[in-house]
Amino acid sequence: MQSAVNFLTVEEYLQLEQTSEIRHEYVDGEVFAMAGASEEHNLIAGNIYALLRPHLRGTPCRAFVSDMKVQLKVQKADIFYYPDILVTCDPNDRERYFKTRPTLIVEVLSNSTKTIDKREKRLNYQNIESLREYVLVSQEEIKVEVYRKDDQGNWSLTILGKDDDLRLDSIGLKLTMADIYEDVINI
Repeated sequence: MQSAVNFLTVEEYLQLEQTSEIRHEYVDGEVFAMAGASEEHNLIAGNIYALLRPHLRGTPCRAFVSDMKVQLKVQKADIFYYPDILVTCDPNDRERYFKTRPTLIVEVLSNSTKTIDKREKRLNYQNIESLREYVLVSQEEIKVEVYRKDDQGNWSLTILGKDDDLRLDSIGLKLTMADIYEDVINI
């Protein structure tokens, strides 16, 4: 049995997304519904955002959480993702419903998304010229993976554990694991 796949234009997707009760990501004409997040996921994302916001005050950087899309093009394919947290420092990155020039992207991993976050999204995000750091935060254990781009455009990976601090070089901020995992009791 076959079923038809409906493809949407970018304009159709953006229009539908403004009135949709659930969020959808968009990959080259196809839309994918986003799953709800756990308590741990929300606490971790909220903890990080709560520390980013005051740190960025007075700078050209702005932080967004969960409902702001990032748009990118990969081999002529239009893609819109909803990262858990994104920071843009480009004063020209002023689209109302999506950003195109993030400096930092943070994803809190969940069982349903971790494979996509670690492979598809990582590879696609690394095509964004402005992106300096891509951070993956586990909600199953105290573990953070930091993909960082150097001045030559090369990406490196650093894996952090419970005794490490997370340095966000792209915005000049250091977070402890206690900061990130505050009130998360199931780890």
